[in-house]
Amino acid sequence: MTALAVLVVLALTSAHADPSSAACQLFQPAELEATLGGKAAKFSGGTLGDADFCRGQIGTLKVLIRIAERQREDGGAVEREAIDMLRKKGIQVEVKTEGNLTCSTLIPPASLAQMGFNTTCSILHAGKVVAVEVTAPSQEEMASMDAVRRLVQRGVTRL
Repeated sequence: MTALAVLVVLALTSAHADPSSAACQLFQPAELEATLGGKAAKFSGGTLGDADFCRGQIGTLKVLIRIAERQREDGGAVEREAIDMLRKKGIQVEVKTEGNLTCSTLIPPASLAQMGFNTTCSILHAGKVVAVEVTAPSQEEMASMDAVRRLVQRGVTRL
């Protein structure tokens, strides 16, 4: 999941800019501010293939919102492989799954702290995956799984 998120973030730099992307329409800045704490900076959207993306900042937190068609039915094999790879690099990974909702946190070792401290939740609904990823500069500033879960659960109702 995180490896995919990293690829998506890198791809966004070449994605077509679209301020009206569906992902940017899921949340109002005020509800992101209230849930994550901090002031919202300008969000910008983009598309890559069939996926919509929206990225921005809430205080010190970087936020990436994604909506994409579910592409495969592998029972999470790719995600498990990515988690194993991250753990081998010393990254603490916690994953919680409730039905069609999955949340994770990534806490890097000091040597990789520059990558950020990540909380991501995604949910599958009607063949689409909605994900909210929040990256903090420090472990103390990380968004809680509960906060990000509430956002993704609210966002999926707006598809």
